[in-house]
Amino acid sequence: MLSLPNLLTLSRILAVPILLFLLWPGVRIGAPSPLAIDYALAFGLYCLMGITDYFDGYVARARGTVSRLGIFLDPIADKIMIAAVILLLVFTRDIDGWHVIAALIILLREIIVSGLREFLATLQVSMPVTKLAKWKTAFQLLAFGALILAGALPGQEWIKTVGLASLWGAAVLTLVTGWDYLRVGLKHMD
Repeated sequence: MLSLPNLLTLSRILAVPILLFLLWPGVRIGAPSPLAIDYALAFGLYCLMGITDYFDGYVARARGTVSRLGIFLDPIADKIMIAAVILLLVFTRDIDGWHVIAALIILLREIIVSGLREFLATLQVSMPVTKLAKWKTAFQLLAFGALILAGALPGQEWIKTVGLASLWGAAVLTLVTGWDYLRVGLKHMD
């Protein structure tokens, strides 16, 4: 249980409340919304979380220490991180207006695919992650990172534009990969 990959995964889960604290409006007395320094610290933590997401799997495969606990926890850590960041960025209005639709598409797909994977696991059918799904994840990570960084650098409007464009790119890939997974799953539902 206490292998390095599992500890990296657990650290990602434990970092989520710290990220929420950093970006929660009104945490600082007299500050109705997070300050640029809060966003900067949150961006650093978010990057660290992304790095641990990559390295937990890499280290587990490289060392031959892939565990059932890691297989169980890694997707949960990913979903917790993505859901928390989406909800927080909507709450802070870093994602607002029509852009909330893109965020909802991503959030709903995460829930649907998780349920589908759980259902298919009972049938002993595996759904491997596709290359397109990895691109979707890359767009998500870029989008959320850019939107957090935009709060740290409010004078650099282009960073938010990159974040929102990446958010929509992730939403489109989310629909495509979600449909692919759903199509595979529907074949096993009689």
